[in-house]
Amino acid sequence: MALDAARYVAGLPKAELHMHIEGSIEPELMFELAARNGVPLRWKTVEEVRQAYRFHNLQSFLDLYYDGCRVLVTERDFHDVTRAYLRRAHADRVRHAEMFIGPQGHTRRGVALETVLEGVLAAMDAAEREDGITSGLLLGAQRHLPEEDALAMLEAAEPWRDRILGYGLGGAEVGNPPSKFARFFAACRERGFRVTAHAGEEGPASYVRESVELLQVDRIDHGNSCLDDPALVAELAARGTPLTVCPLSNLRLRVVEDMTRHPLATMLRAGLNATVNSDDPSYFGGYVNDNYLACHEALGLDIDDLTLLARNSIRASFLPAERQAALLADIDAWRAAAEAP
Repeated sequence: MALDAARYVAGLPKAELHMHIEGSIEPELMFELAARNGVPLRWKTVEEVRQAYRFHNLQSFLDLYYDGCRVLVTERDFHDVTRAYLRRAHADRVRHAEMFIGPQGHTRRGVALETVLEGVLAAMDAAEREDGITSGLLLGAQRHLPEEDALAMLEAAEPWRDRILGYGLGGAEVGNPPSKFARFFAACRERGFRVTAHAGEEGPASYVRESVELLQVDRIDHGNSCLDDPALVAELAARGTPLTVCPLSNLRLRVVEDMTRHPLATMLRAGLNATVNSDDPSYFGGYVNDNYLACHEALGLDIDDLTLLARNSIRASFLPAERQAALLADIDAWRAAAEAP
């Protein structure tokens, strides 16, 4: 019996491991927060904002992304945007989400770190209490800034260390190799935090290799360009290093010109531990299920592939082993129920 992919994906338990809270501000919420805080926007209507979501590279997106961050001012604002994302993820049957927030972009404009973290953490607690979705928080260092700034962020966040899952590295790759942050990542690992790095989205395969070998990351965010280095692919496959791939993001940022040319299927055939994620869903036109279905339609991924991606997402998460086992069992149960007469 052929399964309906849309229905199957809609009920498929999964984790999302690569999304930026600031990148989930829907235009309607952006206008609401701007009005709440008296922040002028350069767009007059929601439709104008949506029309602006036409990017020619990563930097053109980041320019708009940082402009949108200006509407986040109070603890309530950070709570509301985080809660809105987790509510939407719950609707996509995301059982666990590991989310990035970029504190430097907020503290540099005068917003206290406490305001950012307390708002986000309160929303995470509410989502688990009200919807049953668990989540973890990753603080992302901006790679265009000096490493000293990242180290200062690590120190400033120490009072919340028990609520912080780990640290990452994001922002414009070109000209900002992972090696620039070797001391920062060593300090994060020494303190027991999990670490990830954006690499291989616009940067070369050497950036992926640096992230694995020098920064000793637990996950690679994106990782597309690893396919340019067959030896690296073999190493990543042997290690089981997770790649948090973001297909619709890659399309919108012209990393790929067409979804039929996206490397996800090639990654899976090469034995890479690839997962599917939304990155910045409000800007890139799709939440996690939209990404699954876009890959199904454009790359011919079948039910086995979609199930594998969901299983990979659980195994690549930073959840304890017993929670991973329970969620993997839920995936198996959903597959069995879907195939039952």
